[in-house]
Amino acid sequence: MDFERPHRRLNILNGEWVLVSPHRAKRPWQGQMEKTSQVDLPRYDPTCYLCPRNSRVGDTITNPDYKQTFVFDNDFAALLPPVDGMDTSMKEVLFQAEADDGLCRVICFSPRHDQSLPELELGDAAAVVQTWSDQTADLGGRAFINYVQVFENKGSVMGCSNPHPHSQVWATRHIPNEPAKEMLHQQAYFEQYGSTLLGDYLKAEQASGERIVAINNDFTALVPFWAVWPFEVLVIAHRPVASLPELTTEEVRGMADILQQVTVRYDNLFEISFPYSMGFHQKPSDGKDYTSWQLHAHFYPPLLRSATVKKFMVGFEMLGMPQRDITPEAAAARLREQNIVHYKKRS
Repeated sequence: MDFERPHRRLNILNGEWVLVSPHRAKRPWQGQMEKTSQVDLPRYDPTCYLCPRNSRVGDTITNPDYKQTFVFDNDFAALLPPVDGMDTSMKEVLFQAEADDGLCRVICFSPRHDQSLPELELGDAAAVVQTWSDQTADLGGRAFINYVQVFENKGSVMGCSNPHPHSQVWATRHIPNEPAKEMLHQQAYFEQYGSTLLGDYLKAEQASGERIVAINNDFTALVPFWAVWPFEVLVIAHRPVASLPELTTEEVRGMADILQQVTVRYDNLFEISFPYSMGFHQKPSDGKDYTSWQLHAHFYPPLLRSATVKKFMVGFEMLGMPQRDITPEAAAARLREQNIVHYKKRS
């Protein structure tokens, strides 16, 4: 098949198609240009509400003098714990609603205001992964929680409201839309073939090699065949573990390593602090059997041509289907060729 002509590809995880139009990458751009604010952040910012010892909410809460990761309940949480006795549903045919209880937490990566995930020492990055695992186990063990979503929004272009490197975890009563779709497709594949969908897909990608970005003993990072975002990356566990708490100590360190291999390449691509939304898809915490599930993480970065031109999801994407301009193979090649030493450290 000629992948240099317009074609569509199937996302086997969610059953949706993406239109690939490689020739459009050559079109001139006179649209919006993002700002590249390469501000040298201080090690500590006395005005930052996430830095150690600083006030967080109107001088009523003060952060501890934390030395590694720091976790706290989100002061402006999107979800709240359940309240006994409240009406929880609306079941009219045309108007349906139901309560979605939950808990939201913030995880600061370190006391350093100026070091994002690719700039941390490997041991500190592993501490972040271990904290994600611990929070998944803690929140997933609550009786009213059935799914734990760990994610990071990096950069103001992705809506991040504070530059201090941090992530979030939202734990919900209901399984959110995206993992729910992936759950159905992974289960259907397992029932038909007796093996995990992502396990078989990973073997095929490793045999091909053309979309692989980075690999270590425990994880592979690749641009998926069906990628929507220009430099989208999928990280897949080699062992068929289904959630972060199932990782061994060695695998926690391996996860930290592969995440840094990806994010260092991102930063080096345009020599900026590369923006993205990243998150893990792990099995629900409702106690059911999820043998078909394989732990993975998605990176969705918006930048397309340069540090100032991003991909917009508008028009046909919103009304029809996702569309991308550069092929996943070309994106993987560009990421793969990046220096594995962060550009700030090369001097």
